[in-house]
Amino acid sequence: MRKLLKLIILTVAITGSHTGILSIVNKINAAQKSVNLQTKYIANVRDNRKIKSDNKNNINSQLSASEKLSNFRIVQFDDTTLKSLDIDEKKSSKLSILSRQNILKEAPIGPSQPPTRPVIDVQLNKNVGDKRINKPSANNIPEDPQFKPVMEYAIKQNLSQRPMAEIMQAIADYFIGAPYKAGLLDQSNQESLVISLDGFDCVLFVETVLAMARGIAMEDYAYLTFINNIRNQRYWKGKMDGYCSRLHYFSEWIADNKRRGTVIDIGVELGGERVNKQLFFMSKNRFKYPQIARNDANYQCIVSMEDSISKLKINYIPYYKISTVYSQLKAGDIVAVATEINGLDVTHTGLVYRNSDGNIGLIHASPAGKVTVAYDLERYIWNVESAIGILVARPVDPREVVGVNGH
Repeated sequence: MRKLLKLIILTVAITGSHTGILSIVNKINAAQKSVNLQTKYIANVRDNRKIKSDNKNNINSQLSASEKLSNFRIVQFDDTTLKSLDIDEKKSSKLSILSRQNILKEAPIGPSQPPTRPVIDVQLNKNVGDKRINKPSANNIPEDPQFKPVMEYAIKQNLSQRPMAEIMQAIADYFIGAPYKAGLLDQSNQESLVISLDGFDCVLFVETVLAMARGIAMEDYAYLTFINNIRNQRYWKGKMDGYCSRLHYFSEWIADNKRRGTVIDIGVELGGERVNKQLFFMSKNRFKYPQIARNDANYQCIVSMEDSISKLKINYIPYYKISTVYSQLKAGDIVAVATEINGLDVTHTGLVYRNSDGNIGLIHASPAGKVTVAYDLERYIWNVESAIGILVARPVDPREVVGVNGH
């Protein structure tokens, strides 16, 4: 390989051209990494029964003291206070060019040790559902103070008249600079619906933008609608029924939201490669998850859930082919970073971002510290250790669903 690289560089130097060297080298590296991926990621039942113990696969990232002690404005609802939402089963560009020096290992999607923070328990007024911005009152829902400004921004920008992709990007743009906060969903042993608008982990960011965009598209600016959208996206069949009902693995998040018409999986359409992968990361790392470490019922439920979702087909675009599908991506498409780590499907997620010059990037709640934009999606994925490519899901425009159903 070293001799081949020297020969290529020498040949290019003789012809007097410097352009294309990086492209050629990248293709060589991609070919080599592709061979490695075939043996390290493609389903192998025997190998998938074990968790690698080497350091590079130890992805239980450590939080800084400041992250653990941060205060958040969190609104939490218990399992029994939510009104069902009927869903048919059917701001400027800010560029952040990433380098190897400022890319951190992405933490796996899933519970982590929760930080200390205040929690507000509230009851929902089930009679509220009108299409207007909610105003807190004695008979209404106490809402996050940051919600109303986002809706006012959406109304002022006339976002409801724009395509879904533009709504998604505009709302994602609004949150640029918001701090990254880990472990927001796991503050107690009892599963609760957690809402946070001033700090996100990677999944919370995607869920929040999608939930807001769906309401805005329908000109429904009610806080209750936003809350119900979050719940319907976060839990199996849209029903919150304890810890195990949460969609912990993101490939299952995509599959379940696809079944209920919230997103479509466009991995096949983009020419993705299909693999089967046994998922067992949570159960094999039981004592890293407080909700299953001390609760046998939760643990057994997670084991059963993992067995069930291991039958899912995962369609991913290899990291060295991502730029070839740029023309088919839309702003706001949901991107999940597929991993070679045994027992795990995805390590990070974000949204496709179309930069002012048209280049495809990624907007995400980055473990580096805040919601930010990686200028080039493929370059970003190249720098994420253990990444093999991306899963892609496209938000469904609820206006189109209504049109099809004739409502």
